[in-house]
Amino acid sequence: MVAFLDNGNNVIETKIMSEGSISQAMVYPREILKHAIACDCRAIILAHNHPGASTHFSPEDRALTQRIVDIFHPLEIKVLDHIVVGGTSYSSMAERGEIPQQCKSTANYEVIALGETAVEEDQNNFQFTCSF
Repeated sequence: MVAFLDNGNNVIETKIMSEGSISQAMVYPREILKHAIACDCRAIILAHNHPGASTHFSPEDRALTQRIVDIFHPLEIKVLDHIVVGGTSYSSMAERGEIPQQCKSTANYEVIALGETAVEEDQNNFQFTCSF
């Protein structure tokens, strides 16, 4: 799920961007980008659940967050948080001070598989290079 926020960090809209299985979920960064641009947001908050009730961020969760930052940072859209819900608990990257603030690499718009296997998207690759 993604919450799209305005300049005052008020929620413009929330959208379920992916539905997954017990072991993985497919995340399409292009879809998140399309919705962000359509609602003219200035920030986003990512959130998803872990069916096994774990609130620990997986390496895939961390990679997803960095890739989303890489895509949105050049557009001056902030990634304020990535929240994982497990059972009745949650974990917040922002509360832990783990939200990446800068681009680390070229923005990659390919599909992201959270879980066991990666699947490639059948659309063109658009690349933006961070130059900050």
